[in-house]
Formats: sequence, structure tokens, C-alpha cells
Amino acid sequence: MWSLPAAAQLTLDANPFTATQGLLAKPTISISQNTATEQMEQVTFYCYTKDANVTIQWFFKDVPLVFHERMQLSTDGKNLTILTVQREDSGIYKCEAQGFLQVHRSDPTFLTVNYGPDPFEIKLESGVSSGEVVEVIEGSTVTLSVDTRSHPPPDYSWFLLNNSLPFSSMRTFTIRAVSKEHEGMYRCLVSNIATHLLRLSALEVRVLEMLTEPHIVSPTLNLVENASSVTLICQTSHKEAGVLWFLRGQALLPNKHLVLSANNRSLVIHGLRRDDTGPYECEVWNWGSRARSKALRLTISYGPDQVDITRGAASGAVSTVKAELNSSLTLHCQAESQPGAEFQWTLEHSTTVYMGQQLIIGTLTWEHQGVYNCMASNPLTQLARSASVLVTVVGPRSSLSARVIVGIALGILIFIALTAGLGYFLYSRNAKRFSRKKAEDPVQEAATPSSVEEPCAESCSNWPKAMYANLPEPQGQAGVKEMLPPDPLEQFYEKDPPSTASGYYCNGPRKPPPTIALDPLVPTLPKGNTESDYEVLVNPEQNIYCQINPSV
Repeated sequence: MWSLPAAAQLTLDANPFTATQGLLAKPTISISQNTATEQMEQVTFYCYTKDANVTIQWFFKDVPLVFHERMQLSTDGKNLTILTVQREDSGIYKCEAQGFLQVHRSDPTFLTVNYGPDPFEIKLESGVSSGEVVEVIEGSTVTLSVDTRSHPPPDYSWFLLNNSLPFSSMRTFTIRAVSKEHEGMYRCLVSNIATHLLRLSALEVRVLEMLTEPHIVSPTLNLVENASSVTLICQTSHKEAGVLWFLRGQALLPNKHLVLSANNRSLVIHGLRRDDTGPYECEVWNWGSRARSKALRLTISYGPDQVDITRGAASGAVSTVKAELNSSLTLHCQAESQPGAEFQWTLEHSTTVYMGQQLIIGTLTWEHQGVYNCMASNPLTQLARSASVLVTVVGPRSSLSARVIVGIALGILIFIALTAGLGYFLYSRNAKRFSRKKAEDPVQEAATPSSVEEPCAESCSNWPKAMYANLPEPQGQAGVKEMLPPDPLEQFYEKDPPSTASGYYCNGPRKPPPTIALDPLVPTLPKGNTESDYEVLVNPEQNIYCQINPSV
């Protein structure tokens, strides 16, 4: 059933689809202002249409408008008011008139909302934030930038430190090869000429130097185990750099024995131990670079520890040593010490001191046995320790030195005996030949010596005459032989000495035998006596007699 308006005149036989109605006109839209400032102004839209009894529909960005508390709509729907404009209200608006079986939409109307600049922060693309400070590495390239929302786009002004004149009007600016001169506070002023708003932000830039190698400062005093403490200082010119400590290549963990200062610049070692020698290293660092010091080793004096005496360098410690007589013995003294200990050896009941780690006895005698004491001392720690060893010599109760003495004595006696026997033999043989010659040529007894032999005769004239104490009056050859014992060297005598043999007479060349005047007290042997007769001389010194060579 159709419900027609009252103005419509219909008859029962009329066809309802033949009724006619006017077409809807296209609505138009108007706006109080096309540009508004965010949160400062309001905007009213009006949809105008000539047709009555139509419904108005509002569209935003070609979709039905969603109403909220900041919007008001008139009862006929033709007036739309935005009380407080926001940036999201900016866009295209349309209105649509809906009639009987007809719909018409207006042309678009654009609303522009100016806003900003919003609050912002300065960003440093190549730096690292450290609280309110951004750190950059010396020599690097630094880019500062600002990112903020604003319509229309804002204006930028950069200020460095206390400079009141801007040095850049771009959103970003770059510093190449940054140095300490670029360190400081950077400010950026952003303005919007449409909204008349200003925003200011600041950033502190700290330039970090390229770190150089630090070094550890240690005391030069003597470090002694358990007797002192030491403080190591990591010395660096980079005041802002962090410090780390390393022990034997690993990160040092502080404790009661190893104490770090508040800024890690110093390390205190309490109660030095011998294994605290290190090596120690310190490292300075920042987020862009690191540098580590050279390793430091401490020299800690200690000892000497327990002293051990060994027989030789490789055997174990001994307290008693037995060694063969005339053999060699080496005693070795050792003790753990830093620096190396000084060793000295002493033998009980002896004041002799032997220096050195080894005591070497080349040939053991009975005098070498006893208690040997080795004392090890450390001049830096002023400590000393000692150990003793009992050396026992085993072997027959005679020594090589006594044998040598006896051998030398026997050799001397044998040499003296041989020399005396040889002299006696020569003297006896010459005396025999002289007696034989005299017995064969008695005429020469009264001969006078020639002038040639005068020196000898003169030299022999002062000699003592041979005196025979046990020779009786001569009674012939048989009587002499009965009185004398047989000569044991008779077998070595020459029976017939050669007449041409050369010789010396009274230390001179041989001359023709002179006639020798014999003392009348000396008895003459009978002729033909070819054997030697020996008598006991009153004066046994042989050097008073002339040597007679009876070779003629």
C-alpha cells in the first residue's frame, strides 16, 4: 500500500506509476574557513539544497562521517560544526541529499588544519647516548638531525654552544672529522609561521679521543713475600675512559686480597704471595675504541725454603754419605729461593768456608770425613736455612800420601846406594890398576916428574897422605892376600887393561906416566900381584885422592 501525500490527487482508476514528481537538485557545501589552526579554531560546514523533505548525509574522505563529541549537527542535518579543530579533521568533506528514489552528493570541500611543530629531540646518527650526553669518536663524521611533525613544514635554526647566530637552517647538518673543538651543547630551534609555534631542543656532544696505550706504574722497592703490599696504578691521559684489569690474561675479579679503587685506576695487592707475580694488564676503553697496556710481572722475593743436600744434582736428599777412600765426591745443595740463594759449606771443627752450590772433593782422604753443613741465605729476604750431611770414608787404613812418601824415600835411598856403589867401584878399579903398574916398573919410583905434570903434582902435594891402619909389614904377596878378604867386585875388573885407552889424570889430559915418588911409609906391593888389595883408610874421604888411570 502506498501512502500518498495529501497534495496528490488520484482516482481509483488511475495508474500509480504514472504519477510524476520533480528531480532533486544537487546540493552545495560551504565552509566557514578552509584553513584552521589546531586546537585554536572551530569550523562550520553548511549543506544547501532547494528540495524539501530530503535527508542530509555527511561524508569525510568519501566515507560516512563518524560523529564525536567535538562535532555538532543541526536538527535538519544541514549544519555541521567542529568545535575544536584537530589535525585529524583535515581532509575532504561532502554532503549528500537523499529524496524519494533519488540521491545527490555535493562537490568536495577541503579543510586544512595547521599544526606543529611537535616536541622533538636532536638525533646523532653516528653517536651513542650516555644519559643526556652523546659520545662520538674523534676523527669520525657526525650527523645531527631533527624529526618533528608540523604543517606547514617548519623552519630550522641550529645554534652551537653560546653562539647566538644560527649556522644552519636545514633539518640535518654534518660535521666531518670531528675534534675536541666540536665538543659542546648543540641547540635546534623549529618554528611554524602558520601556527606561530616555536620548539627548541638541545643535545650535548662529547668527543672521545682515540685511546692510546696506558701503562702500569709499580713501586721500585723490594717486594718480599708476606711482608709488604703493593699498589699498581693504570696511568692514562684519557680521563673519561673506563678501566679494566686483567690477571694472567683473564678479567681480574676483586677480593680481599686484590682490591680495586672506585674508578678502577689503581689495584692494591695486600699480603704479597709468591704467586702474585702476574702478569698484570690494564685496559682503557670507551664505546668506540680500546687500548691495553703491556704486561707487567712483579718480582717477589721469598725463601730460602727447605735446604736439601744431595749426592750429585739428580739424586734425592741424603743425611749420610759413605764414599770409598781415594774416590771423588760431589755434594749438591739446593733450596727454593727468589732470588737464587747463596750457598756456603763448612766442615765441623774447621774454620774453612767453601762458597758455591756444589762441594767437590777430588780425592777423599781420612781427613775429609765428618759433618758438612750447607747454609743457604737470601740477602733480600734476610732469611737463612741450613742442612747437614755426615760423610764417612771407607777403605784400608793407609793413604795414598803415605805411599807416595815411602816410595820417594825408597827411591832416594836406592839412588844414594847406587851412586855410592858406583863411586866405590870406580875408585877400587883405579887403585888396583895403579898398584899393578907400580909393581911392574919399580924403576919409576925414583923418577922425577916432568914440568908438564907440575900442576897436578902441585895440586896433589897438599893432599893428605893415605894412611893404612890395618896393613902390617909386607911379607910377600901371599901374606897380603891372607890378610885381605876376597874382593866381591873382582869379576868385573879388566884383567889386562888396554894400553891405548885415553883418560884423565888429575882432571887433565893424560901424559906419559911420570915417576911417582911414593911416601916411604906406604908399603910397596910385590911385583906380579895382579889382584886388588883393599885396606881400611884412616881418612875415608875420596875427594882428597887423585884419580889414577892405569891405562898405560
